[in-house]
Order: sequence, then C-alpha cells, then structure tokens
Amino acid sequence: MYPIEVFQTSLQKLVDVFRQFGVRFHLTGGITSVAYGEPRMTQDIDIVIDRSVLATQSNEFLEVLQRRGFHLDKSSAKRAIETGDMFQVFDVDEALKIDLYPRELIPGELSRSRVVEVFAGNHLPIASLPDVALSKLIWIDKGSHKSRRDLRQLLRRANDDETSTIRDGATSFGLIELLDQVLSEPEEI
Repeated sequence: MYPIEVFQTSLQKLVDVFRQFGVRFHLTGGITSVAYGEPRMTQDIDIVIDRSVLATQSNEFLEVLQRRGFHLDKSSAKRAIETGDMFQVFDVDEALKIDLYPRELIPGELSRSRVVEVFAGNHLPIASLPDVALSKLIWIDKGSHKSRRDLRQLLRRANDDETSTIRDGATSFGLIELLDQVLSEPEEI
C-alpha cells in the first residue's frame, strides 16, 4: 500500500490534465471501496474517462500526460482510446500505476458520479455506489476474487433504493444468480 500522499500527488497531476482537456472522469475500483467506507489496500488507481472529448485530441492529450511525468506507450494508449480498451499510465515521480478506462462499463455511469472529499480539501468525482457494485459484479464474473468481498461490503452500506438499483442492474446484465451467490458466501477470516 502506498502512502496516501502518493495517490494525492499523482491524482492531482492527472486531474489537472483532464480539466485542461475538458474530459469527464470519475474514480472507480479499490479507491472507491475505501471512499464508501470499506478500508482496504489498493496499489493503483482506476479511473473511467469519457473518450468522446479525446476522440479528436488524443495525440495532444497523451503528449501532455508525458510532459507531466507519466510514462505510457503512446501508440497503445491512442488505440485504447479509439477502441474503449483500458490503458495504463505510470507516474514516474511517484512510482504509481494508473489504469484509465476510456469507456463506461455501466452505461451512463459518468452521469451518476458523486463528488466526495477524497483527500482533505480535495473533492473528486467517484462512481456511484450502485455502479461500483455492478462493476465489481462484472469483474467477479471475469474471475476477480478480491471484488467478491468488496461487493458484499458495498451491499451492506447500500440503502434500499441503491440495493434495488443493483439488483435490477444485475438482472439486466444476466448476473443476478452470481450476485445472490456472492452475497451468500461467508466472509473470509
């Protein structure tokens, strides 16, 4: 686990670039589990970005990331932006990997972001609790074991409306049986 300052420094540099280009984004992954009250270790940052703005500015965007100290494979990143596949940037100064997802795994998720104080005095958009839970469920379906515990913890914190939204989403993704299975599993010791 990195010291929180490492995340804050890297995120601020990246957020500055997003804002420079008018790119909508939100945090997702392990850091959002922490934001929703489940302390856990994470060693990277996952961010969903809106690729529509980048479609015509990807070269400039990637060049600015490089100038700000992020290492990346420019041709792979450009292709990922075009196709909506994940690509990674590495903050050389902080030795921190950041996964960028230029697509919404859950349709409309960027429009449902919540702004929270992620660091003292620093408010950033994060994925909504139902969208985080649904993305965890999709990752579980792809084989992620760590997401199983995260999902159970998120459901414990969800209110009735959020729980209903999660169950409806799981049904629409054909994953309601998996959701029920994960929720019935005992917690690890």
